[in-house]
Amino acid sequence: MKEKIYIIIVTYNGMRWLEECLSTTKPYPVVVIDNNSTDDTVHFIEQHYPELILLKQHENLGFGKSNNIGIKYALEQDCHGVFLLNQDAYLEPDTISNLYDFYVANQEYGLLSPIHLDGSGKRLDRNFSHYLEYDHNHNFYSDALLRDVEGCYDVPFVNAAAWFLPRKSLEDIGGFDPIFHHYGEDDNYCQRLIYHKRKIGVLAKTWVRHDREYKIKNNLSLTPTDYFKKSEHIFKKVWADISKETSEKEVHYPLQRQFLKTILFFLRGKFSVAKKQLKLYKFQKKWLKEVLISKSINRKNGAHYI
Repeated sequence: MKEKIYIIIVTYNGMRWLEECLSTTKPYPVVVIDNNSTDDTVHFIEQHYPELILLKQHENLGFGKSNNIGIKYALEQDCHGVFLLNQDAYLEPDTISNLYDFYVANQEYGLLSPIHLDGSGKRLDRNFSHYLEYDHNHNFYSDALLRDVEGCYDVPFVNAAAWFLPRKSLEDIGGFDPIFHHYGEDDNYCQRLIYHKRKIGVLAKTWVRHDREYKIKNNLSLTPTDYFKKSEHIFKKVWADISKETSEKEVHYPLQRQFLKTILFFLRGKFSVAKKQLKLYKFQKKWLKEVLISKSINRKNGAHYI
């Protein structure tokens, strides 16, 4: 094997997919970071895959921080790059080698992804299909309908279920920003790549199956905790984006708007809503401090967070 690529998998109660996922990782070295699973995940790995590097955590660190642990380990082993693989995703035999070979000939890319199919392998993964729509890449669907899907399709974002990150990206851009716990960290990483003039590509005729049809969405109202988590995700995704020019004054606008909204609800006598908006305002003040620090770090080259 000419390429020294480490597969990094973050697990949390992953027994539903783990046997098939791990069976597709040979012959690459694998680092599993387990986020304190309560099912049989850890025991299964220890019994059936004792050769894997298993880094057991005592709490759920979230997606980004856990991957950073695996990335740091791989860099210490002098890897040529890493492949981040979801616990609910399955590789094809030539997926990683195709991506690595393309990168060697096209080193302007900071991130490469295979095409994501659904769990059956018979259709495009629904969410993944949005990343290749016409506004993001003019050629993919035209090629699929009129010619042949071939080459590499440049996109501004692809989700981190199956990422090849070359060593140079890890050394120059770093790992995931820890201000994101779960969701938003891959958006932020792509924004940083774009800022530092690195391309993001989806490679044709290279596949991964992402078995996530089990994630059924519902229309139930968000719980208060979910509401604030979603608000945090959106706030940080937008305002920590260094790929877009924003002044420090502009970054403070949402905080000012939120304060005025809170006052307005109090004046209208809607006290329960006002209290909720006041709590959001206090959260936004905290998030803004994190965003400003994040932007100052991420504008510089370096192996940040790993």
